[in-house]
Amino acid sequence: MLVLAVGMPRAGSGWHYNLVHDLVVAAGGTDARQVRRRFGLGALLTEVNCNIGTLSPARLLPVMAPVLLGKTFAIKTHAAPSGLAERLMSSGRLRATYIYRDPRAALLSAMEYGERAREAGRENAFARLDGFEDALDFMLEYVKIWERWMGLSGLHSLRYEDFLADYAGEAQRLAAFLSADAGDERVEMAIERYAPETASRAGKGLHFQHGKAERFRSALTPAQMERANEVLGKWIGAMGYED
Repeated sequence: MLVLAVGMPRAGSGWHYNLVHDLVVAAGGTDARQVRRRFGLGALLTEVNCNIGTLSPARLLPVMAPVLLGKTFAIKTHAAPSGLAERLMSSGRLRATYIYRDPRAALLSAMEYGERAREAGRENAFARLDGFEDALDFMLEYVKIWERWMGLSGLHSLRYEDFLADYAGEAQRLAAFLSADAGDERVEMAIERYAPETASRAGKGLHFQHGKAERFRSALTPAQMERANEVLGKWIGAMGYED
């Protein structure tokens, strides 16, 4: 089985992926980095978190080859579901879990991360976000992707804010979705490894220092808040957040 850890950008998707990956391994699956190396998938599963990028047949079908040989492993994406991904979910060959966040908080994080990247001369997906309106357009694309994922049956979803507030409960719920026995010592160790306090002390680079749930309410200007609510309001309400 292929396990897909999907995330809204700047919504704890790296944290989510690493926990999903280690839970899959603890439950008897295979390390995705080993799969990538053994099957020559380095051009398709990029970066440390084995990010597949889009879920087009050209990318997804080669990654399914190890699954057909009996491997279970976890990869990451921010992309929208494709028709092929939906069919694989329906057939039970693909299982997906999605993490999201108040899009105004994700917008602020993306905007600030882009500013830091430009100042440091780094090229990444956020460096091109030159100001609030660029970040708003960027987040509009991803709330539409959220909507598409939420329309699929069999999806496990969780909110970043809930993950922070009740990590143990959300991690156990995630473990159950992945058929990982929460009472197994290896599963317990994986859950503990990514607890916010443990991961922060270990310096895992999972960005908890600015992960306050509603920092955007003070960091965005009143005009920016009004604009964000105007553009994203439909999805903000559907996600269960307040204006």
